[in-house]
Amino acid sequence: MHFLSSDLEDYIQNHSEDEPQLLQELTRETHLKVVRPRMLTGHFQGRVLSVLSKIIYPKNILEIGTYTGYSALCLAEGMQKDGQLHTIDINEELQDIQERYFSRSAYKDQIVQHIGDAKTIIPQLESTFDLVFIDAEKRDYPDYFELAIQKTRPGSVILSDNVLWSGKVVEPVEKKDKVTPILLEFNKKLKEDPRVETVLLPIRDGLTLSRVL
Repeated sequence: MHFLSSDLEDYIQNHSEDEPQLLQELTRETHLKVVRPRMLTGHFQGRVLSVLSKIIYPKNILEIGTYTGYSALCLAEGMQKDGQLHTIDINEELQDIQERYFSRSAYKDQIVQHIGDAKTIIPQLESTFDLVFIDAEKRDYPDYFELAIQKTRPGSVILSDNVLWSGKVVEPVEKKDKVTPILLEFNKKLKEDPRVETVLLPIRDGLTLSRVL
């Protein structure tokens, strides 16, 4: 679902920072070889993630949901020189494309890949994270958030993607729809959670920014 006209979307993209060449190549390969390429973060949102990361200047980043690695590379652009980015994905079939593009980037020695269930992996991580990006199985967003916030500090930022769910959050929920009710409850929880201050940004399919208090 597009919340803006294609003309406005083009105008916004054309008046934002250019997409780096490596990410252009990753976009092309993802569309050619990977199922559901629309899951890719993409040019505009990728530049948003990059600028947010540069503002936060995180030492440690946690990403839940790697896909083909696009968002990880964007987030890494703002990371401190001695920092690390831990990225988790349950789909081992995507590991090869992730590794190839990570190895070509300036952050190849700072990105740590994890393959498996994030709910199992996150408790095992020893780092405290300044920036967290949640973009994996929507049914598990509440669990991901709870696990992630335990690994943060005051001032850390947790980003949650796809929280508008193609506009379904403001439409009547179909009986067979099991995901939208979870996202509705998740969005409500973030608004009311006293541990964070939250703003929901109408970027692409919805991006919530929660600052840990």
